[in-house]
Amino acid sequence: MNIYVGNISRESTEKEIREAFEAFGEIISINLIRDNYTKVLKGFGFIEMPDEAAEKAIKNLDGQIFNGRPLTVNIAKGKKESHRDNRERRDNRPRRDNRGSRRY
Repeated sequence: MNIYVGNISRESTEKEIREAFEAFGEIISINLIRDNYTKVLKGFGFIEMPDEAAEKAIKNLDGQIFNGRPLTVNIAKGKKESHRDNRERRDNRPRRDNRGSRRY
C-alpha cells in the first residue's frame, strides 16, 4: 500500500523517517519530495509498505508530533487528471495563458 506522509519538517532526514515507519513493519520504498534546485524537503513524501504494516503506521503516526510538527499520514490517492486538461476545445485555436501569450 502506498502511504502519503505530509507536514514533514524540512530538517528531517530520510533515516529518521525510515526509523519511525519501520517500527510498524517492512518498508518497500520511500520517496521524499525535494525541491529540484535546493534539494530541501518540500514537506511531503510517499512510503510503500505491505498493507497490514501500512494500516498500523497510519493508525499510529497520523497526528503524531515528529520533529516538532504533527504528521499527516493516510492512504495515497492516485494522480488526478486536471479538469482543464480533459476539456475538449470546440475549435483548434491554441489556449492563451493569463499574459496573452500562446500555449501549445
